[in-house]
Amino acid sequence: MIGVFRAAVLLLGLGRSRRSSSSSCGLLIVTLSLALLPTSLASARDGVFNPDTFTLDNGMQVVVVPNHRVPMVTHMVWYKVGSADEPPGHSGIAHLLEHLMFKGTETFGPGEFSGTVARIGGQENAFTSFDYTAYYQSVAKERLEQMMEMEADRMTNLALTEDQVKSELLVVLEERNQRVENNPSAILGERAAAVQFMNHPYRRPIIGWEHEIAELERSEVLEFYKQWYAPNNAVLIVAGDVTAEEVRPLAEKYYGTIPAAPDIRRHELRDPPQRTSRRVTLRDQRVRQPEWSRSYIVPSYRTGPSDDVYGLEVLSQILGGGSTSRLYRQLVVDDALATSAGAWYNPSRRGPARMSLYASPRPGVTLEQIEDAMESVLQDLIRDGVTDAEIERAKNGKFADVVYARDSLSTGARVLGEALAIGLSVDDVEEWPERIRAVTKAQIDAVAKQVFGNTHSVTALLLPEEAPAPEPSQ
Repeated sequence: MIGVFRAAVLLLGLGRSRRSSSSSCGLLIVTLSLALLPTSLASARDGVFNPDTFTLDNGMQVVVVPNHRVPMVTHMVWYKVGSADEPPGHSGIAHLLEHLMFKGTETFGPGEFSGTVARIGGQENAFTSFDYTAYYQSVAKERLEQMMEMEADRMTNLALTEDQVKSELLVVLEERNQRVENNPSAILGERAAAVQFMNHPYRRPIIGWEHEIAELERSEVLEFYKQWYAPNNAVLIVAGDVTAEEVRPLAEKYYGTIPAAPDIRRHELRDPPQRTSRRVTLRDQRVRQPEWSRSYIVPSYRTGPSDDVYGLEVLSQILGGGSTSRLYRQLVVDDALATSAGAWYNPSRRGPARMSLYASPRPGVTLEQIEDAMESVLQDLIRDGVTDAEIERAKNGKFADVVYARDSLSTGARVLGEALAIGLSVDDVEEWPERIRAVTKAQIDAVAKQVFGNTHSVTALLLPEEAPAPEPSQ
């Protein structure tokens, strides 16, 4: 489902600068579109990860994903808060707080959390996205209780000094400088999102705008922490060599004793109807490879309707899912205009999603030629629809990844965590293969016409800086 299976490591979300991260062009998102090979279709009907779930008295949901291949566990806490929940003028505060969560508590001093994980041979990380912030550790099974104790402690006992906040602000600003300001493609991506979303907070970058990051203060960070970091706004996922019977008493001991916060009520901002097409162009002397992209506002899992979402998942695979996709075959193989071409769609959002098309031209090919070729593919799609062979190939391609996802110690935790953090259910994940299997040609053709038959899109062009005009001859 990600969508739901798109989250094994986020591209669109941000992690601490010395760890992996994802960003709005992608905080953790290694595409894992899941499903099964034809020989495995029967087992798909039995579920994907087959987790156990229960809820603590304070409202914290707990999900256990047994996987007994190795004596290891992945322990994750997902908070249902991300950059989309930041107050106006405070962009970047969710990501800054994620960094500061490693600064220590009243119980465990600065660096003690990470130092402990390193000493016991574990791995840890954290990441922030539009709709959630997550923290995880992968450790030996016998260290699970220790991780729960430390993670539960920093849910309520974070201790920050002014100097810690100021120094980490510099770290985040440098992270932004490296990831965005030194990357013309990332700069263009930020500007395109700001143009596409007129009112929705997805128009702001996850890492934040530079001038607003620089002005964040300790008191504001702590206020954000106290508002959102609570057991009834979090999901605990434990995957690996454990059972629900083993996890429950530990979860009750460490997380279950934390008082619930007052119910959180979001003020959901919405965009007005899209009525115009827009073009965003960036010329930069650092550009060596021009890029063309176009994106459309489309339904997500949460904004539905569901038939459209699952149809869009299959459609995106048909259009841009690898070397057999329509865009790659037409622009790269047949017409030899592009070095790469594809499509991208991630419906795992609390708010609206985007469907994006992209291509990079071969030397000597203009972006106008790329755009004409792209338009030709879309017009053929609108006129003739997709073929049965394309649908079967796309579904099998998505189904294949479920097999690999089941073998992974952490993928089930990531997929379930992302889904629950945006308001989906365990059943939404477990039934994803069946829902993809049920998608019909008529549904795909309908969403293709709905999305590509309008002009309410944003086209982004990345180009090298134009050479200065020659001096007139004397």
